Amino acid sequence: MQFFDTNLGLFFVVFAQCVLVLVGVLTSLAFIMYGERKVWGLLQLRRGPNVVGPFGILQSFADLLKHVFKEVIIPTESDKVVFLLAPLISFVLALIAWVVVPFNEGWVISDINIGILYLFAVSSLEVYGVIMGGWASNSKYPFLGSLRSAAQMISYEVSIGFIIIGVIISAGTLNLSGIVMAQKGQSGFLDWFWLPHFPMVIFFIISALAETNRPPFDLPEAEAELVAGYQVEYSSTPYLLFMIGELSAVLLMTALITILFFGGWLSPVPFLPDGFFWMVSKMLFVFFIFSLIKGLVPRYRYDQLMRLGWKVLLPMSLGWVVFVSFMAHFNLLNYARW
Repeated sequence: MQFFDTNLGLFFVVFAQCVLVLVGVLTSLAFIMYGERKVWGLLQLRRGPNVVGPFGILQSFADLLKHVFKEVIIPTESDKVVFLLAPLISFVLALIAWVVVPFNEGWVISDINIGILYLFAVSSLEVYGVIMGGWASNSKYPFLGSLRSAAQMISYEVSIGFIIIGVIISAGTLNLSGIVMAQKGQSGFLDWFWLPHFPMVIFFIISALAETNRPPFDLPEAEAELVAGYQVEYSSTPYLLFMIGELSAVLLMTALITILFFGGWLSPVPFLPDGFFWMVSKMLFVFFIFSLIKGLVPRYRYDQLMRLGWKVLLPMSLGWVVFVSFMAHFNLLNYARW
């Protein structure tokens, strides 16, 4: 045990934790993609993936191998270094965000006091991968797609930030584990922040969909307008890295919604123990909602998307911050949990 108290021992412990989380996230991406395609199949009265492996469960791994063994095509006039760096940045930024996400009490790689700020900062940086990918392709369509994506992501980060501020005011901490523990009480799920912050749960889900370019806000990749947005010149593994980064960001948003509004790993009823199972179950439920929205809601026009972000979500989330500040200052209706 003395070895693990040394710098080298601590390095090995942290490295093992990082590998465990990385493998867990990447493996779960394959299965939630399979589950999402099954949901779409259900909505469209068809079976979905059902050939590769039992019940089609290995379809995502077959798609992975297909992309890996394809030829990497780099446009002749592109900036080759930036062209290859862009998907790598998107991939890495989407994964390093998981460092501060707690899956259970004490189950977190780095339980820093400003965990929510770290997450917000990392998710904001993901726009650079999109911009670099569109610009380095040296083509009009990817460049237009990257500009639209950057404007969309920045627009909805503002409302996400204000919604998070409201939760922080109630919890009295920027630590993600602290935010979860602020929702612990004798009434189970009625003590979670979804109830006092109910309108913001809906707004956060909408903003998360727009932030991660998910339907009905997938305008940067809309086939009818821009072929495939900023990714149009990409193929094989670089394209795969973009897709993994995007899906990982979606999964991260489900974890963030679970932590901020649905009690993280806390049990919904007082007589059942808290634990990792509840965290994963809530994340899967939120992802199921995302999948339903993708299959049921028609795509927005770009002007409608921007109007929703700047003229509806932004003023309402800002007003909510003022309301929560007032309620927490005078300690009304249990809005202050500190």
